[in-house]
Amino acid sequence: MMAQTQSKKKRAVVAMSGGVDSSVAAALLARDGYEVVGVTMRLFAAPNEQVARLNKSCCSLEDVEDARAVCRKIGAKHYFLNFEEEFQKHVVDYFVGEYERGRTPHPCLACNDRLKFEFLIRRAELMDADVVATGHYARISDNNGEYELLAGIDSLKDQSYVLYTLKQDQLAKLALPIGDYSKDEIREVARELGLSIADKPDSQDICFIPDGDYNRFIEPRLKRKLPGNIVDADGLVVGEHDGIHGFTIGQRKRLPVVNHTARPLYVTDINADSGRVTVGPAEKLMKTRLYASGMNWVSGSAPTEPLNVQARIRYNGGNSPATVRALDDGAEIEFEKPVRAITPGQAVVFYMDDVVIGGGLIEASLPDLHPAASSDTDETVIPVMPPVISV
Repeated sequence: MMAQTQSKKKRAVVAMSGGVDSSVAAALLARDGYEVVGVTMRLFAAPNEQVARLNKSCCSLEDVEDARAVCRKIGAKHYFLNFEEEFQKHVVDYFVGEYERGRTPHPCLACNDRLKFEFLIRRAELMDADVVATGHYARISDNNGEYELLAGIDSLKDQSYVLYTLKQDQLAKLALPIGDYSKDEIREVARELGLSIADKPDSQDICFIPDGDYNRFIEPRLKRKLPGNIVDADGLVVGEHDGIHGFTIGQRKRLPVVNHTARPLYVTDINADSGRVTVGPAEKLMKTRLYASGMNWVSGSAPTEPLNVQARIRYNGGNSPATVRALDDGAEIEFEKPVRAITPGQAVVFYMDDVVIGGGLIEASLPDLHPAASSDTDETVIPVMPPVISV
């Protein structure tokens, strides 16, 4: 555990982005008697031409000043720490590399896992902190030293999906002060505490791509491009492309194909070895099984028997009944009913009621054991793109 001093207040290091969620998290801890130290992480140096756009996203100079202003208001210290090197390696390079491999990354997962819950906890230990806190909408339950991660009370804002990588030793050092509140309640708390950011809008873009143009960001950073053919479900070439990095499972828009049918076409498969991109009708996206790697079981141990869970395969997606079987090198998940657009690179997270059991990264969909079950003609498909998570 982090250092504790009986004669002093407990010290909380709070990751502060300048937004309302992390600001209220810091203010609540201060109100509860903690000595709060606000930490804003410098993640990248933006070129001058991006400054105006960054002011509309998180991580801007304006956000740093907002975090400082909140710290002054609640009587807390504030530090601006340089995490550029770590962010480049563990978030930006990972983000570009995954698209290069024909996968769809989730940069907020990497940022949470490595920066907030690994590097920041280490820094906090050097500050003699008792606890590290963030503004995530999730909860932690301590059952006699065994910790559970729970979904946030506000189902519309719940962020437990991106916290599945947390381990027992990290949960023991972590506080999530806003998980018991709704977003509206958090804004009301901010007003009651007189915080200037009470009505500040949530960020709407990935912090390092403020204009939302992924391709423009990725293209100059690629180490290789893998062009290839676009084929339909029968293997007929219907188009060509100049790199698999421009596609994601479930994508419908901007496909350079000749559609010989009256039905919309979606990306159903990306082959990172040959560069082949397969397109097909909506029902080709329906799958019942997947394999995931890099598993984390929040309890610290993998289940020895199959578990009946509710599984989620994207941040903004719903939970679906499934059975998960732990393997030596990952897990196999089978859904009761077909789910749409199982996307390599995204996370699959398992729940029992509101408790997060664990999760891992989707590697591939698996052949259906009962192919007839996957027939579906509903064509409302939302492509998977990395969401923005404001904390």
